[in-house]
Amino acid sequence: MKRPAAMAVEGGMKCVKFLLYVLVLAFWACAVGLIAVGVAVQLTLNQTVPIGSTTGSVVPIVIIAVGTFLFLVAFLGCCAACKENYCLMTTFAIFLTLIVLVEVAAAIAGYVFRDKVKSEFEKGFRDQMKKYEKNNITEQFLDRLQEDFKCCGAANYTDWDQVPQMPKNRVPDSCCINVTQGCGIDFKPSNINQEGCVEKIGNWLKHSALMLAAAALGVTFVEILGVIFACCLMKSIRSGYEVM
Repeated sequence: MKRPAAMAVEGGMKCVKFLLYVLVLAFWACAVGLIAVGVAVQLTLNQTVPIGSTTGSVVPIVIIAVGTFLFLVAFLGCCAACKENYCLMTTFAIFLTLIVLVEVAAAIAGYVFRDKVKSEFEKGFRDQMKKYEKNNITEQFLDRLQEDFKCCGAANYTDWDQVPQMPKNRVPDSCCINVTQGCGIDFKPSNINQEGCVEKIGNWLKHSALMLAAAALGVTFVEILGVIFACCLMKSIRSGYEVM
């Protein structure tokens, strides 16, 4: 007959095991969410970050990679808990710790380099303005940005005066408050958007980077609980308690 102390420990480990299963489900949900966010960020960057800018494109790739790895690690944790295998549980705890470290590093990097996002966007946007009406893809890209974000030029509409291929006293039609064919020719300042795209879109990208960093820290908290529960089960398995 088991002693009350042993029964209490066994009951506690059963509870920990159940909570670990719940966390594994949460990890799967987080993994799917990270992959979805990564894909969404990639699509958004394709629509907002100027063509040829490569630094920002690394972010969604990292998010998708972490989400995929977390999904696989969660599956490993589920197998380890079911079989009560010490080696599998140890591997699960190590991999989960690595994910936590990567996410913390990503969150810190996102906060530290939040201002660089805006400066990189400004450089790329001004470079693309020089190609306006020379490259149809670039023209469509900038028109979409200016129309969607209700902005004009980098700092303001006068930036278009510095573009050699643009006739004087003319801006792209996408700068107009009410976009119509030819509305940017001999325009009146009151009829076009006054705010520059760098300030408006740059602040939006900066805010998005901070939101991603906050989300990464939130997921990290859940993963730390998973590491703690995994370590508890490892100790239980190694001590020879029966956890079923």
